[in-house]
Amino acid sequence: MDLLQMRWRDALFAHWPVDPAVVSARLPEGLRVATYDGDAWLGVVGFVMADIRPCGAPLGLSFPELNLRTYVTRPGSDDHGVYFFSLDADDRLGVSVARRFFELPYYRAELRVDRTEGDDGPELTLRHRRTHPDVPPARFVGTYRPVGPESVPEAGSLEAFLTENYRFYTDGGGRLYYGDIDHPPWPLAPAEAEIESNTLFAANGFEAPEGDPIVHYSPGTEVTAGPLRRV
Repeated sequence: MDLLQMRWRDALFAHWPVDPAVVSARLPEGLRVATYDGDAWLGVVGFVMADIRPCGAPLGLSFPELNLRTYVTRPGSDDHGVYFFSLDADDRLGVSVARRFFELPYYRAELRVDRTEGDDGPELTLRHRRTHPDVPPARFVGTYRPVGPESVPEAGSLEAFLTENYRFYTDGGGRLYYGDIDHPPWPLAPAEAEIESNTLFAANGFEAPEGDPIVHYSPGTEVTAGPLRRV
């Protein structure tokens, strides 16, 4: 049963490979880190959540979001999904609803995505500053742009591992929950990014990964989301 529908637009995917033990130490009981070619991955993912609303409702909310996430499985299961360390959004109502009904670690933030069109495609600048009270501060400023043609990730590829995830897990009050989403495959383009500031790792208790991230851009996809369920 779908509860919400929305469109995710102008997505930035910036991913760093990390030691699986680093990520595993931060996961709740009942989840284990998923790896690709022996690496765990930490991703900074930003986009505009456009027209998010209950299914069938005529009007919805639109606001930018930025999250820090990794990829997980459950022991004894083939389920593959996302585990969020933090999600920041520029909408007080949206943050309140997500925290209350989806047990997700959403935080209020000042967030803006500026888009300019060039001869070679769009260029986007994402500016973020967390404003939620009584949590570690965080800031992100980055500019990103596609540098190649869009394509659908091939099954089994790293791109599919990082982006084609249709389940998320969350830890609420010591209990593990999951939610399912559905969307067409992301149209992905290789991208480049200049990251001016990024303290999301430190705010979530990680050292900043070494090296440059693998970066992808997507113009977006239509998404529906179902209810939260206890594992």
